[in-house]
Amino acid sequence: QSNYITNFLKSEDIIWENIVESDDRIEFHIKMKQKPHVCPKCGKLTSKIHDYRVQRIKDIPLWGKTTFIVLKKRRYICKHCGKKFYEYIYFLPRYHRMTNRLAFYILQYLKNQYSMKDIAKFTGVSITTVMRLLDTIGVETNYETLPEVISIDEFKGNSGGRKYHCIIVDPKERKILDILNDRKQENLSEYFKKFKDRNKVKWVIIDMWRPFADIAKTYFKGAKIAIDKFHFTRYVYWAVENVRKRIQKELTANKRKYFKRSRKLFLAKYNTLTKEQREELEVMFWYSDDLRMAYLLKERFDKVLKCQTSEEAKRELKRWIQLAKESKIDEFIRCIQVFNRWFEEITNAFDIPYTNSVTEGYNNKIKVLKRIAYGYRNFHRFRKRILYCNA
Repeated sequence: QSNYITNFLKSEDIIWENIVESDDRIEFHIKMKQKPHVCPKCGKLTSKIHDYRVQRIKDIPLWGKTTFIVLKKRRYICKHCGKKFYEYIYFLPRYHRMTNRLAFYILQYLKNQYSMKDIAKFTGVSITTVMRLLDTIGVETNYETLPEVISIDEFKGNSGGRKYHCIIVDPKERKILDILNDRKQENLSEYFKKFKDRNKVKWVIIDMWRPFADIAKTYFKGAKIAIDKFHFTRYVYWAVENVRKRIQKELTANKRKYFKRSRKLFLAKYNTLTKEQREELEVMFWYSDDLRMAYLLKERFDKVLKCQTSEEAKRELKRWIQLAKESKIDEFIRCIQVFNRWFEEITNAFDIPYTNSVTEGYNNKIKVLKRIAYGYRNFHRFRKRILYCNA
């Protein structure tokens, strides 16, 4: 229809001349309605045309085809000062060869989990253009005040010459506060020392990375440190798994295969098992008392996890540590050592309703973003993409 281009470009000042379509592209040939323009030099109106220039402009793809606007662009000359200048095109910034719509379209793709190579392919531009648009995004997190609860964790980034990066999250508001280039203590120290309201922080949630705890003790003296429950619970399951593997190696080939297939059976809670599964467990317990005791310790630890306060957790955890010592199972020695070393921080976790689950969720999104892009070399671009995708 004759008004299609006008509706598509959302302007009444466009004159449609022709449309050319091939197997892989569409070209809209247009020009703008002539009207007086203000001279950028002397500020007076002029309508005198000096010459024309044909410009090819990329636009949003239509029907899976690369779309171009072929614009017959006028150049005016001022009758008063002789200044030559091009007419104003509302959808085309100065010195650009793609429309504003296409730029916003690419930015919408960047907000989702696509690689920049795929975005370039979808929109018909170069990867460099996509990178350049990403660099223009303003997603800096220049917040001046810290929240009451902060969560600190690391993730594997392999960008900017660093293997691990650090993520700081507000688990209460469920948002990323910042992404740091490194998880080293000196970098964290340099970052947190710029905040003046550090006494506002009441809780710091971390995993069992000692520099995180040292930073929290140094800069957040009024805050309590809590270890995320997942990070200390997994030591119990690792110990059970190691006992099962040790017993498995001592058995014959047929029995060893049976034990290997029963891994999930050992890790499942006893009250979720069927009658047949419980009988299978009893058969395996005949082969080793260590295996039976390891399973009982795992089940007994569930009582620790059900505690409602830190005081209750301290009592139950001390009892569990004593039981683990009395079992004399070597695989639980490391577990006991970790629990003794982090005893206060572990039990603090039972006084706070927040965990590192929000942070781990963001870490999972970051892993997906990194995997679809086959990694990032530029940390600042990687950081900006993470913050933009999770804004």
